[in-house]
Amino acid sequence: MGIFLLILLSAIEIGLVVWTVKKQKEKKQWLKNRTLVRIAEVLLAGIALLLPIGQKWRLAIVFALLILRLIVAVVVWLIRRNKAAGVKKISGAVVSCVGSIILILITLIPAFLFTGYKGLPTSGEYGVKSTKVILIDETRTDPFETDGSYREVPAHFYYPDTQEDSGFPLIVFSHGAFGYYQSNTSTYMELASNGYVVVALDHPHHAFFTEDTDGNMIIVDSNFIQTAIEVGSEDEDYDKAMEKALQVYKEWMGLRVPDMNFVLDELKAAKEKALLDESWYLGDSEEQEIQRILAMTDMEHIGVMGHSMGGAASVEIGRERNDVSAVVDIDGTMLAEYLGADDEGYIINEEPYPLPLLEFMNWEQYNWCKTLSETGTRYANDVVMKNALKGYTTTVQNTEHMDFTDLPLLSPYFASMFGSGTCDKAETMNTVNSVILQFFDYYLKGKGELAIQEVY
Repeated sequence: MGIFLLILLSAIEIGLVVWTVKKQKEKKQWLKNRTLVRIAEVLLAGIALLLPIGQKWRLAIVFALLILRLIVAVVVWLIRRNKAAGVKKISGAVVSCVGSIILILITLIPAFLFTGYKGLPTSGEYGVKSTKVILIDETRTDPFETDGSYREVPAHFYYPDTQEDSGFPLIVFSHGAFGYYQSNTSTYMELASNGYVVVALDHPHHAFFTEDTDGNMIIVDSNFIQTAIEVGSEDEDYDKAMEKALQVYKEWMGLRVPDMNFVLDELKAAKEKALLDESWYLGDSEEQEIQRILAMTDMEHIGVMGHSMGGAASVEIGRERNDVSAVVDIDGTMLAEYLGADDEGYIINEEPYPLPLLEFMNWEQYNWCKTLSETGTRYANDVVMKNALKGYTTTVQNTEHMDFTDLPLLSPYFASMFGSGTCDKAETMNTVNSVILQFFDYYLKGKGELAIQEVY
């Protein structure tokens, strides 16, 4: 609709110029014609708003802009209709046309970058509510801050809308590099609708953007972006590249894993004590509601999951904690499993993975892993999954990295920048969400059967 509306409104503006040049060159008539054009544009935008399509708020912005321009045109016409004399210069009409088209284009940019995505249907019996807090870890200073401030971790709750007061397993989610807490909202909604409490974290300075307790927006750290782009593609010798990569992996996991551990510990402590201590910054959330969420949460059955780097951190959480029951890694290289390097390459943890572990792998990566035995390449995920006591690897055909998030449904343009294949985006996420639900149902609720395909 955005492109169609741009073409249509641009054609009207160009038509005004052509009509002015060929038929009615008088300034007075041009002012009147411009007002009539603005009326036509407002009517077209109004019709678009009435159509059953998405992007309503974006079209509303365009409609408001056109209303404003109509008001200006009418005012100018009323003021100058009896004073305007002479012929309208062609250059002036062209400049007005170009300016109008540029203004319309700027207003429609969101329509080009974003779809009208409003989420996927859920399969569970519950409605879903959400709220958020920020947890302040007074045992750590934030390595990205220069004022010695404590590490803050925003935590976003998605939970069943019910009066039931117990029995809902906890799932903690960690986003990928440059991601943010909403990256897999459809997954949280599906889980929550089926009786889970999901807590999606933001990792400040690793997240594309988030907010601190002062209300300031915290954007992704530029050095982190640069390092993430450069690691693994160094123009150095192989040994130095491995050494640098291992150090970077350690730093990344050294931030992510403590964030997740801290949140898990705070959630459990707050439930046990029925108290939100000074670590909890509620903002606009109500303490009574947070306490109700904690009361309904089953802390004896905990799952962790994440996308990309968040998946890597989740795998390490499963190694470290004895209160986690199941782990999902959504297309993430298991960075913490790289223990060092020797003359033959990376040294990878071969200790059997102790928990049920579900791994999603993009289609290209999945096919690449099938060649590892031929090339002798050491890849962490390959070793971990072969040694896992209960490991499941699955893929969806024609997927790339971002196809395991909601981003391609929200913004195909941005998803293509970071990797999006030719798969059906909604069908892929429905598959991903269904498999994750099946996995957690089996291991956290003890219900259903596991029928996870290797390839979908």
